[in-house]
Amino acid sequence: MAGLKQPDDKSHFLLPDLGEGLVEAELISWRVKPGDVVTTSSMLAEMQTDKALVEVPSPWPGTVSELCGKPGDIMKVGKPLVRYAVAGAAAAVKGPACVSAAVAAGVPEAEGDQGTVVGTMSGTLTVSDRFARKPEHTVAAVTGGKALATPAVRRIARDMGVDINKIPGTGHSGRVTAADVHGFAGGASKAGFAPRAVPAPLPMPAVDKDGVSQRIAFRGVRRKIAESLERSVRTAVHFTVVDEADVTELDRKRREYSKVVGQKLSMMPFIMAAISRALRKHPSLNANVDDANSEILIKGVINLSIAVDTDNGLMVPVVRNADQCTLVDLANQVKVLAGRCRDRSISREESMGGTFTLSNVGSYGGMFATPIINYPEVAILAAGRTKERVLVKDGRFYAGLVMPLSLSCDHRVVDGAEGARFLNTVVGLLEDPSSLL
Repeated sequence: MAGLKQPDDKSHFLLPDLGEGLVEAELISWRVKPGDVVTTSSMLAEMQTDKALVEVPSPWPGTVSELCGKPGDIMKVGKPLVRYAVAGAAAAVKGPACVSAAVAAGVPEAEGDQGTVVGTMSGTLTVSDRFARKPEHTVAAVTGGKALATPAVRRIARDMGVDINKIPGTGHSGRVTAADVHGFAGGASKAGFAPRAVPAPLPMPAVDKDGVSQRIAFRGVRRKIAESLERSVRTAVHFTVVDEADVTELDRKRREYSKVVGQKLSMMPFIMAAISRALRKHPSLNANVDDANSEILIKGVINLSIAVDTDNGLMVPVVRNADQCTLVDLANQVKVLAGRCRDRSISREESMGGTFTLSNVGSYGGMFATPIINYPEVAILAAGRTKERVLVKDGRFYAGLVMPLSLSCDHRVVDGAEGARFLNTVVGLLEDPSSLL
């Protein structure tokens, strides 16, 4: 890549940040083996981030001498991923050790930069001097203002009760690392400021192995889903409100509109349109929570995350500026994004930036649900299966269609009354389809 500076030491390649703030990724498969000769941008490995399957290319040409991990390992950002055979490298430079068993298991090491971001990737790897190893003795003290640190390191500091902005960072470009936080907390304790005690994790319960018919490795998309759900349940304070919408007229309009546009439309784009209108009226639900900085971020754009069921697990791509799309546009975007999720071609960027999530549980026969918020968003709506039912209006009976709706919100941000008002707005829009056309 012309114009980009490469590091002088090319004996090893550190895992770059595959997404904003990423601290680790799971190694899915290797594309090379020791002894292979690679060129710039040759694919080295497939990594599973919390959002997508990402290919990691080689930042420079060379001969692969060692692979620092095996499929299923959790690789830390800033740790060696691949070693290269470089003439004189063995005598001149002693590279850092490959990822240890402790790191692969997700256990923080006592030393080392747990928060270093050494590169970025967006489709194709950007090679810069950030890939070069920095002298371990380099210490960049915080001179004021906001400290450089990843969300994970900020959480450690917050749990230990120390001000991260007062901690001198020894990581890349002066970043504060986990080791810096622990060291500072220890010094503060000696000075008379005792950090809050961090409870030790409970031991894992024993699992009965009798009668096991199959063992499936808990990794890849499924593990990332579990981690995201656990983070959401542990962080957001969930509450759920449910209601029903009479979509008899909407179903009739949907069929008519499908004939007009020459394309069969499901209920999905109509629900998305109703949500978009309701979010403009109730902006507190169109938000993210920045727990690292203790802020609620009300969004001016409406980017709807759509839960998609795939053979590899649940994926959540984002339809951007949904309020500016037509019903046909919404239907087509959902179809394209769902297809990319199922063939694993979805990019990380297409799964980021959501402000509200819609889950169509009704497509599989469910009615009401208690959906888990797609953290850091603050709300998610689950649409249940539409069923025919005898309804009453103005004292008269009629056969109609009813759609169950379940809304979960983060009670730290959304009050129960506001959640109910938002859901009531969505119901009103679905029951008045002329307002959506």
